[in-house]
Amino acid sequence: MAIYKFEINKRLMGLNEYTKANRTNKYVGSQAKKDEQRYIEWCIIEQLGNLRIDKPVKGKFTWIEENKRRDLDNICFAKKFILDALVDMKVLKDDNRKIVTSFVDEFKYADKSKVIVELEEI
Repeated sequence: MAIYKFEINKRLMGLNEYTKANRTNKYVGSQAKKDEQRYIEWCIIEQLGNLRIDKPVKGKFTWIEENKRRDLDNICFAKKFILDALVDMKVLKDDNRKIVTSFVDEFKYADKSKVIVELEEI
């Protein structure tokens, strides 16, 4: 079984920020999602190239935060942006239950926020 790993070296938008952007104006919310996904897609290309995974996967998301100010569920909401970027980049065929069979979230703290994504073929 192969495990593929990449890092997103920034603090991704949480649910509260995304909700605020959408309440401001639907275009602001849409642009915020696009901006997050573009950055994630750049990370995927830089670290995984044109990888295509044809088998179902289990995901592991390690969320590294600079502090404990955000609620855990608010932080891991950004998983939506990551999975959508993986599908848009054709790394995954889809993000439905047949392709992404499960995932776990782990939370750590360090000087700089980032997300470590691991996809394990099953």
